[in-house]
Amino acid sequence: MSIIGLPSTGIGIAHLPNQKHRIVSKKGTQFTLMVCGESGLGKSTFINTLFATTIKNYKIPEKRHAKQLDKTVDIEITKAELEEKMFRVNLTVIDTPGFGDYVNNRDSWAPIVEFIDDQHESFMVQEQQPKREGKIDMRVHACLYFIQPNGHSLKPLDIEIMKRLGSRVNLIPVIAKADTLIPQDLILFKNNIRQAIEDYHIRVYCCPIESEDEHITKRNQDIAFASPFSIIGSTDLVQRSDGQQVRGREYSWGVAEVENEAHCDFKKLRNLLIRTHMLDLLTTTEEVHYENYRQQQMATRQFGEPKATKKQENPKFREKEEELRKSFTTKVKSEETRFREWEQKLINERDRLNKDLEIHHSQIKQLELELDVLYQQASRSGTIRR
Repeated sequence: MSIIGLPSTGIGIAHLPNQKHRIVSKKGTQFTLMVCGESGLGKSTFINTLFATTIKNYKIPEKRHAKQLDKTVDIEITKAELEEKMFRVNLTVIDTPGFGDYVNNRDSWAPIVEFIDDQHESFMVQEQQPKREGKIDMRVHACLYFIQPNGHSLKPLDIEIMKRLGSRVNLIPVIAKADTLIPQDLILFKNNIRQAIEDYHIRVYCCPIESEDEHITKRNQDIAFASPFSIIGSTDLVQRSDGQQVRGREYSWGVAEVENEAHCDFKKLRNLLIRTHMLDLLTTTEEVHYENYRQQQMATRQFGEPKATKKQENPKFREKEEELRKSFTTKVKSEETRFREWEQKLINERDRLNKDLEIHHSQIKQLELELDVLYQQASRSGTIRR
């Protein structure tokens, strides 16, 4: 198709981006961010640091691990409305308390994966309705997976859940509490994580790099190269040696600054999530992850057919069931042993009574024989009257 040139004065097509901008500015946008990782890695602190306000309340330290008694992974939803320069963002933060906090973490990723799939399913069902106004969109646009700064590599649990998350959501690996590692160890740790991601074929989100602007291309390259992002979270202001107040953490050796790119990748991660690539996260969720889910479901289901629900076992109930089964088996074995002992006692008592009865029978027969002999002797002597 050939391009038709229009008069230099134009007809108004070039104003479409301005119209689009006004529509989007008035409508705002929905952004859903999931944070996943073990307790104590600073997820709540990071969210509050990222948005420069208190989005998530901090847990009481004494009660931080209280849920470990339940041995369940919960889905905790926090909503907030942010506004900057007349543009609104309806923010939803999804937390996963309880994940990775137990000795046995078998299938602990199931509630998280199920939640992500359920949001795709809910949106797809709403699109199939005759009236689609007021659709509720809770699809997860980005998932920050917090990696414990152990200095080695990914743990088996990290690998298992990251493989499942990477195929469903824009997965962004994050090294928590980067100020606990020295720079040399941090570089080695990053390389080990990158190698593990490559070896286990884990899909992670990579922002678009190429651009017509060389400055933007260089910035995108720096962001992509920083993954996995090392972060420091803090909402407190501390004083540097030059007297300037900055957000960070104060130590005996100095200050670890949140927004100092020589200390961590917080600014790069913030740019990726908000300033430069939020639209790409939204678009990738819509055009890649949601479409993949929709195509998979449409290939196996008729239009409007409900999803075949797969019963997910609760780890708490499964372990309780195993305990009850073991207890029941132990009690049955104990009762069987007691019954056999009682049965053996009855058999022994029967044998004893039978033996005593035989002895008594023998004694009676002997007495009868002796009595017959006495009768015979008496009859011969004629001294005994019948």
